[in-house]
Amino acid sequence: MPASVALLLTAAACSQAQPDQAASQTASSEQQPTAGVGKNKKNKGGDHHKDKAAAAQIVGLRQVGSLKDVVPESSGLCPADQPGTYFSFGDEGNAATLYRLDATGKLLGTLALGAPNTDWESLSRDDQGDYFVGDCGNNNNDRRDLVVHRFRPAQPQQVSDIHFKYPDQTAFPPEKKKDHNFDCEASLWHDGRVWLFSKDRGRDATSKVYTVPDQPGTYTAQLVARLAIPGQVTDAALRPDGHRLVLLGRGELFVLDGNSWDDILKATPRQVSLAGAGQTEGAVFKDAGTLLISTEQGSFYEFKLPF
Repeated sequence: MPASVALLLTAAACSQAQPDQAASQTASSEQQPTAGVGKNKKNKGGDHHKDKAAAAQIVGLRQVGSLKDVVPESSGLCPADQPGTYFSFGDEGNAATLYRLDATGKLLGTLALGAPNTDWESLSRDDQGDYFVGDCGNNNNDRRDLVVHRFRPAQPQQVSDIHFKYPDQTAFPPEKKKDHNFDCEASLWHDGRVWLFSKDRGRDATSKVYTVPDQPGTYTAQLVARLAIPGQVTDAALRPDGHRLVLLGRGELFVLDGNSWDDILKATPRQVSLAGAGQTEGAVFKDAGTLLISTEQGSFYEFKLPF
């Protein structure tokens, strides 16, 4: 597989940690699935039949279900609080709702979150059962209200907020297109902090890595690394053993391995093509060698990593 160029800058090490997979109590406020939940507001796909044929040619990828009438424009995936289930959600313009899915994309229930969905783009959880929704989609690079919502599924209406700003952004938006690198569609929790991965809209092939504490408050994010990623990052997933980070892009993914989190951020990413799979937006580890991947068009895949 082609390898991307090496990490441009990295600093700030932390110890390895990963949310455990134990289930927490089922949310009492969780609603049962209803027919037709999540109707897409627009068609972002190309030719469905051509896309399906192209996806069928990707080694290790198979479609296991469809989210087309389940999750409106799925924008991320995360392990849910019951074993073998996953949360997904829609992005800008969709309801402030989490959709509980099984490994085939079947809808098992919904959670209405007590926070607005300005532009939800990512979801992760810690090792104590807390979840973190990244409401930091920033297509135009002009938002000043970036926030991560923290909550527990058993009490989804009780939300606390982690407000943040970027230390290196002084214009909203930056005047030059090349400086439009303040959109974030990927985040994850690790070792007491939320880690944010930028989606470079300036086409500089750089994903900036920021971090903020996982406690409610208002912060200036810390810029800790610049990853040479020749693609636009749409989601992030850390393997349960903490030794592999996957950054999903549109029709591709990037794999970074290491014995510690610091090593991962120094690793040379390995690139895997998913060309033809659609607008891939959500990724989560099903097991150590397998990802579940969702697209905005509604495809739900299982992908066996090639290495």
